Amino acid sequence: MNNHTNQTSTYSSLLADLTKTINSEFTAIHCYEQLASIAPSEEVKNRILEIRKDEMRHFQTFSSIYLSLTGMHPSPQITEQCPTNFQNGVISSFNDEQEAVDFYHEVARKHPIVMDVYNQIAADEQNHAVWFLFFKVNNFS
Repeated sequence: MNNHTNQTSTYSSLLADLTKTINSEFTAIHCYEQLASIAPSEEVKNRILEIRKDEMRHFQTFSSIYLSLTGMHPSPQITEQCPTNFQNGVISSFNDEQEAVDFYHEVARKHPIVMDVYNQIAADEQNHAVWFLFFKVNNFS
């Protein structure tokens, strides 16, 4: 494989990973709004809204990277439906956050150009997972 083909492949891979990331963040933003609206207490609602605010910041960061690489704004899509039951939403959110941590670390290893951003945001996602685990373990419903 020549160098140009390798660069094109790396670029395509990065764009695919960014698109997946943007869709994931976009889905979380919408889900956490829904989850906050059915939270069992004001305290839990406010924590979920704080997490949502982080996701909005992440979405803007990844969208900016996408724009700088492509010259186009991304067209985000919701990739999964948020459960309508609070406890199921918490479990789903915990799993999604943990999967995001793993995926973001994988992207960071694969694409050094975005390594710092992905690693930083992976730390936020791990923190979010801890909060959702806290809600799950304390059986908020």
